[in-house]
Amino acid sequence: MAWFLDATRWLQNHLICCPFKKLTGIDCPGCGFQRSVIALLHGDLKNSIHLYPGTIPLLMTTVFVFVSLKFKMDNNHIIKKTLYMITGFIIVGSYILKIYTLYA
Repeated sequence: MAWFLDATRWLQNHLICCPFKKLTGIDCPGCGFQRSVIALLHGDLKNSIHLYPGTIPLLMTTVFVFVSLKFKMDNNHIIKKTLYMITGFIIVGSYILKIYTLYA
């Protein structure tokens, strides 16, 4: 278990800077994702959702797509499209809310 703590500590110390935020000073739609994943790895679900609400839907969609490719599930295009739309709405909606509350 020590390797897991070392790995998450390493991730915390090596976060990638957002080039959009660096250039404009405004958060991008993906800002907070890295910190949210680290919070999720630590088991802090509430903080993970607070930092980036799209993390869990995005990870679930990614897992579903990879599983469907691995097991060659051909008739799931409606499920994929639905997951894409739900994830997109959550990301865009939370971004609009974040921008509105920060800059209004």
